[in-house]
Amino acid sequence: MLKDVLTAAVKAGAAELTRYFQKSFSIEHKEGRNNLVTDADHASEKAIIEMIRAHYPDHFILTEESGELATRSEYKWIIDPLDGTINFAHGLPINCVSIGVEYNGEMILGMVYNPHMDELFFAEKGKGATLNGQPIKVSSETNAMQSCLATGFPYVYINTENGPLQVFERFIKEGVPVRRLGAAAIDLCWVAAGRFDGFYEHKLQAWDSAAGYLIVEEAGGKVTDFNGDKYSPYQHRILATNGLIHEQMLKVINNA
Repeated sequence: MLKDVLTAAVKAGAAELTRYFQKSFSIEHKEGRNNLVTDADHASEKAIIEMIRAHYPDHFILTEESGELATRSEYKWIIDPLDGTINFAHGLPINCVSIGVEYNGEMILGMVYNPHMDELFFAEKGKGATLNGQPIKVSSETNAMQSCLATGFPYVYINTENGPLQVFERFIKEGVPVRRLGAAAIDLCWVAAGRFDGFYEHKLQAWDSAAGYLIVEEAGGKVTDFNGDKYSPYQHRILATNGLIHEQMLKVINNA
């Protein structure tokens, strides 16, 4: 039942993305010059929340645009109604709906759907990860310097030691291809599917990674913070890899 409602909610949100994609819509600005929110964000979020509330009116909801819709429930839905808003606003088909479901503080379900490519990624805790119903697994690359990586950059730059540009520079000076797709949930799913060998980012919110990090883990990958400690979507820094290059990437990230 929970998976069915999750699927319905994701598809409801995705239908709104499809409805607005490459059409006219209004755009507003949040914190940071290019941190956008569109009519599609709001419409997707509304459709998702309505679907969840129709079946689980007492569940806790955390979503990017509305924030916390708090209850005492042990279940929490963590929602990004449109990950990759800038891509969406420019007609780039690299954007998605991302929803993670947490129970008693543990992520148990994650689903990410890019309707433009018709790719639906799903994971259930302890039961593996799939793409359109077919099992997926991370890559087998063992050398970080021969990997294909992904990253992202915050809308408000983090001016700190080992910041986004410093880490990026270390990798590219070694000739490592580092891609910037602009949708963290998709980056994580593509690690899970073996398309990327690793992904790191300095400043994500819970809704960016809640579903994707579970999908990576269930595909056989490893996800930590930049200290190599257990990952929580409620802290900002993330490293997700196939597991085989994880320690190598941590050394580069921390300039060790």
